Amino acid sequence: MRTTLTIDDDVATQLERLRKSHEASFKEIVNEALRRGLREMTSPSPRKRRPFRTQVFNSGPPLIANLDNIAEVLAIVEGENYK
Repeated sequence: MRTTLTIDDDVATQLERLRKSHEASFKEIVNEALRRGLREMTSPSPRKRRPFRTQVFNSGPPLIANLDNIAEVLAIVEGENYK
């Protein structure tokens, strides 16, 4: 089939680079680009990945209510004779 296309400059530049690197005709490169594009556009979209979720773990009530006073925390954890 013959038809006339108006190709944007940026697309024409990419097609020309592909033509030179593949040593193919302009017609072959355009047809291959159209085939791949149409295949991608008509295929079902890939499944989206579900976001990763961290499982919740309930460790119960805290053993130490306040961590602001380090000396108090050490006394609780290591006993009164820590050093």
